[in-house]
Amino acid sequence: MKTCYQFPELLQIFFTDRLVHLRQASPHTIASYRDTFRLLVNFAHQRLAKEPSKLTIEDLDAPFIGRFLNHLEKDRGNRTRSRNVRLAAIHSFFRYVALNEPAHITVAQRVLALPTKRFDRRPIDFLTRAEVDVLLSAPNQATWGGRRDYALLLTATQTGLRVSELTGLRCEDIVQSAGAHVRCRGKGRKERSTPLRKEAVVALSRWIRERAGGPSTPLFPNARGGRLSQDGVAYIIHKHVTTARQKCPTLTKKRISAHVLRHTLAMDLLHHGIDPTVIALWLGHESAETVQMYLHADMMMKEQVLSKLTPSNARSTRYRPGDHLLAFLKSL
Repeated sequence: MKTCYQFPELLQIFFTDRLVHLRQASPHTIASYRDTFRLLVNFAHQRLAKEPSKLTIEDLDAPFIGRFLNHLEKDRGNRTRSRNVRLAAIHSFFRYVALNEPAHITVAQRVLALPTKRFDRRPIDFLTRAEVDVLLSAPNQATWGGRRDYALLLTATQTGLRVSELTGLRCEDIVQSAGAHVRCRGKGRKERSTPLRKEAVVALSRWIRERAGGPSTPLFPNARGGRLSQDGVAYIIHKHVTTARQKCPTLTKKRISAHVLRHTLAMDLLHHGIDPTVIALWLGHESAETVQMYLHADMMMKEQVLSKLTPSNARSTRYRPGDHLLAFLKSL
């Protein structure tokens, strides 16, 4: 007779069997799910006065999960987007419970019925060409750290890699021969290659020679030679943005992160007339529809469209071809 597992056993099997073995989830996904259930278990311990190993599935019913989500927003100050990420992890776990433990299917179905919360979407931030140039001039290239930071920022703005893709780069991922490009593994374990401009090839070649590491060593190491963390990238960006703001006041109005540098590359491609489908492939998006957010954010393109429209109160006139002599004189 099959044993009916409770929450502690199901959670362990969910991580070891479902996420790691079957789905082969990325370390980033596993860490996000882990943090979600740490918060949930601690919340249950405080509210129910039960040890985590004594929790049952029935303790974590839909009303309790709803109180936990409210706790994230009101007590911890999480934004709606973060709240929805936590709920997605909980949904994933309860889908596993519904499939593998029919005895708990009623509780699981009610938790799965909890909806994600809608939120206002702000226009995305991105940098102009002039702002990018000021940011790239901020690192002091007379130092080891400055040269590393310059190569990192240049790679980020010219390839649009995600921060996890940047920190995961190894020296062997940079192909410097004809058709220079960078190889990376993105979301869903999808590998893609992104071309490099001449400026980036020169900077990365110089940096790799100075780095003097093996093929599998991190391309952008921390001060101890290990892999640079995402918090480390955030610190580097914040440090040089602070310097750049002294020369470029428009940067003070923007919140700049590694993802904003990714948006910057997308907007640059869009301004140069690149098809949105190609941009989606370049950035490793699952769908070309994701690129639509860049179209909404680009006021310049909207103004160009507006300039081509005829005002509603304009008087319509019949087209009359110009005089041939005047046309000839105008062409001189």
